[in-house]
Amino acid sequence: MSVATTPVLTGQASAVHELRARAPLFLAVLFGITVLAAIGNLAFPQDSIFHVSTYTITLLGKYLCYALLAMAVDVVWGYCGILSLGHGAFFGLGGYALGMYLMRQIGDRGVYGNPELPDFMVFLNWQELPWYWYGFDQFWFALLMVMLVPGILAFVFGYLAFRSRVVGVYLSIMTQALTYALMLAFFRNEMGFGGNNGLTDFKDLLGFDLQADSTRVGLLLVSALALGLAYVASQWIMGSKMGRVILAIRDDEPRTRFIGFRTERYKIWLFVYSAVLAGIAGALYVPQVGIINPGEFSPLNSIEVVVWVAVGGRGTLYGAVIGAILVNYAKTRFTAVWPEAWLFALGGLFVAVTVFLPQGIVGLFRERLGGRRA
Repeated sequence: MSVATTPVLTGQASAVHELRARAPLFLAVLFGITVLAAIGNLAFPQDSIFHVSTYTITLLGKYLCYALLAMAVDVVWGYCGILSLGHGAFFGLGGYALGMYLMRQIGDRGVYGNPELPDFMVFLNWQELPWYWYGFDQFWFALLMVMLVPGILAFVFGYLAFRSRVVGVYLSIMTQALTYALMLAFFRNEMGFGGNNGLTDFKDLLGFDLQADSTRVGLLLVSALALGLAYVASQWIMGSKMGRVILAIRDDEPRTRFIGFRTERYKIWLFVYSAVLAGIAGALYVPQVGIINPGEFSPLNSIEVVVWVAVGGRGTLYGAVIGAILVNYAKTRFTAVWPEAWLFALGGLFVAVTVFLPQGIVGLFRERLGGRRA
């Protein structure tokens, strides 16, 4: 029986068609807003009503990094049914990989003036650079590690978990334990990653001053490009034969396995792909925010990402982007007014969405649009 005619896959063709139909609109809105923000920052003076501040540019860049992370979670949760509560681990590893490169670029401009060792190593009386820091003085090597380290970790974890057919809440707990273990490890000073303070005080990236407005705008544009490419790649995967099998695994994995597919292989591959996206998001996040520390591995951060996807609407890709941007914008505003109550508001939002909007914001618009057409 072919994949296209399998009863498990009935009704999935419309979802794939919608995903492809939304791609031009999504990309147009994404790049339109990004380009307008860039022009507003570089072309208009600060006293102009069309001027976009550098702070806003940095905030938008951070939101786009979060959107890419949310899309990575949506790929495995919304399309394959794998609820990962540990994608903050891949995000943090990608951030640390680029952060190590940025630390090596400081050279003798650090507080202690050591051309080889970062300041925190000099402070802790390290005598030489650890072997795992070698190569991070080259951008291409750091970029390779941004994708390779999260990908390898995801492959090892996925191979052990999916081959053992661990599913459901047990898998979610395991992913949460993974990121918690990494958080505890990176907090230790002897690990050589800056301990509690992490990596910070970055100066430049590829020779460009990280504090310059043009560099901030450039990072925003690169973040938008990465998000757009990830969307196109993900929608292509979901529209392929492999994507239809992935959707079948989400809907009925035992039946898909009975048909003859090695479902664990598809799940491992998709999990690795998702981890690489999260690593790229972390790498883009670090130069814009200016710091990476073990707090990024906190299980709470990974749970927040799931909330973003649920609010926007899982299984749509663009819904995850919408949810990430809206929730983080609300967080920015809410924490400025009442910071200690944000976690309660976030929990209440998740409960409200689960009860009243199980398909998220995107699902609500679908219902309203369907009602109007009817």
